[in-house]
Amino acid sequence: MALKTRTAHLAGDEQDEPRTKRSLSDEVYESLITQLVSLEIPPGSRLTVDTLARTFGVSQTPVRAALIRLQTEGLIVGKHNAGFWVAPIPTEKYFSETYLMRELLEPEAAALAADNARADDVRQLRELCSQMEQLVLEGTKKNYGRFAILDDAFHSTIITLSDNGIMKHVLENLHAHMHLFRLRYHASVAEEAIEEHKKIVDGIQNRDSSAARAAMSAHIISSRNRMIPFYHASTTNPPAMPGAARESAQ
Repeated sequence: MALKTRTAHLAGDEQDEPRTKRSLSDEVYESLITQLVSLEIPPGSRLTVDTLARTFGVSQTPVRAALIRLQTEGLIVGKHNAGFWVAPIPTEKYFSETYLMRELLEPEAAALAADNARADDVRQLRELCSQMEQLVLEGTKKNYGRFAILDDAFHSTIITLSDNGIMKHVLENLHAHMHLFRLRYHASVAEEAIEEHKKIVDGIQNRDSSAARAAMSAHIISSRNRMIPFYHASTTNPPAMPGAARESAQ
């Protein structure tokens, strides 16, 4: 797997790196998300900057930036002077507690968003829904990571529109969406989520806080019900932990 060929000549080109670092690190990040979500790189795998830089045909700088971003989101863990490993899939208890927090807070975030959203905000949410729908129609494995990123952006946008800083801090630090897609990604799951998203946007667009709250609550409950069998399975078959990890050649 390589990034776009236009990036290959930039490997080690420090003069061009500042201008292109953002787009390169985003491409590395998205490629790694796809492999993490699909479990192509399984939990417990060791990730090295050198190996990834060679694989993607870029310098170490964008790779390191992507890995730090993934570490911040809890998808990989780093040890001082020892590199990075793919984080284990969280426990069943973690998912239960995460859904409890989401059920308490996200419906209220949607209700507040209905009060605060402007036309441009609604258009942004509709566009995110459209992009997710297109990825499902394409139906390729390479879209796993992109869908997870867009799903996270959809919920983050609503949380930002709530204009409640404490709520935003709590919800964004859960990093719920990326971990959930590591449990299960399937087109039917994505299709159901998109339809639920559209109902949330309808409530926000109509400035109907009650409808937005109800639609988000229904979405969180449906998501939990879709995922319960899979986080039971993850507890039954726990992934490998760092220390017994293999090094990823991805």
